[in-house]
Amino acid sequence: MDTELFRPTSPTDFERAAETIRSGALVAFPTETVYGLGANGLDAAACARIYAAKGRPSDNPLILHIADLAMAHEVASDVPPTAAHLLTVFAPGPLTVILPKAARIPDIVTGGLPTVGVRCPDHDVARRLIRAAGVPIAAPSANTSGRPSPTSAAMVYEDMAGRIPLILDGGSCRLGVESTIVDCTEEGTVTILRPGAVTREMIAAELPHIEVRMDAALTAADEAPRAPGMKYMHYAPRVPLTVYVGTGTDVAAALREEFLRRTAVGERPALIASNETVMALADLIPAAYTYHCGARGNHSAFASCLYDALRHFDDTDTTSLLAEGTGAVGLGTAIMNRLRKASGGDIRFV
Repeated sequence: MDTELFRPTSPTDFERAAETIRSGALVAFPTETVYGLGANGLDAAACARIYAAKGRPSDNPLILHIADLAMAHEVASDVPPTAAHLLTVFAPGPLTVILPKAARIPDIVTGGLPTVGVRCPDHDVARRLIRAAGVPIAAPSANTSGRPSPTSAAMVYEDMAGRIPLILDGGSCRLGVESTIVDCTEEGTVTILRPGAVTREMIAAELPHIEVRMDAALTAADEAPRAPGMKYMHYAPRVPLTVYVGTGTDVAAALREEFLRRTAVGERPALIASNETVMALADLIPAAYTYHCGARGNHSAFASCLYDALRHFDDTDTTSLLAEGTGAVGLGTAIMNRLRKASGGDIRFV
């Protein structure tokens, strides 16, 4: 299969992409978080092609992308007041709400669950595509399963060339980590199933009389996932990753010691870290084996480049990655969630 990559600008461009969706084929498209791999969310056969293209486990649910809040009532059997409030405040934006699914939604979209994840992306290309298609678009991230999510069209092409017919280039994604997923189906409680740019603190500020909690099953491996990213290893680079968390000086010292240990036995480790830590180790680690993730504590900068960093050394002679973690507060919670999965839980607290 030939894969075409182009930047849509005209109504004709969007109608061509929309017709591809309506015909049952797949289209990769940009959002403010990461690129999605889209299919007609009402067509079970089309959604099955997503799983095939990604090599994705069939019990890992998909998210339905909608163009406006009115579409939420077309894909859910009920939109509780709490969910409606969150969608009003944070949509369009990086928030996915779990709702009871409408009967018309195929089971393959929800992994057999009675609920469905719904979000309205904050990206003009995504919403224009959905409106032109006239259907909700089911879309996980547009990468092969387990790989770091793509935040540019070039990353999508790297994984999906020959697997899908069309990639819409909308530039680099602004946020760089997937949407926050919240379950609003239990009265009086909002449960965060996946952290993202809409933080627990932001949600709690909007719902002062409702309990907002993190789901204990985020690290569970013995049950069907209720949302994407809960069960399987994700975001993994092609070489092993180890993450170091602590104060700046302690992390730099631990990374120095580990770099020396690994190079002494013939390894070629690379470093993903803040500007400050990279500079502290500049006498030891060659520039070609370092990736700057912005100023220490700048979570937005780190999130926006995280997946690029995890892919950056794929085609080099690097044998392992050493990364500086961040504080698990606000957006840092989402960053550490992704690093934990990318490293298979290899987190060192120093």
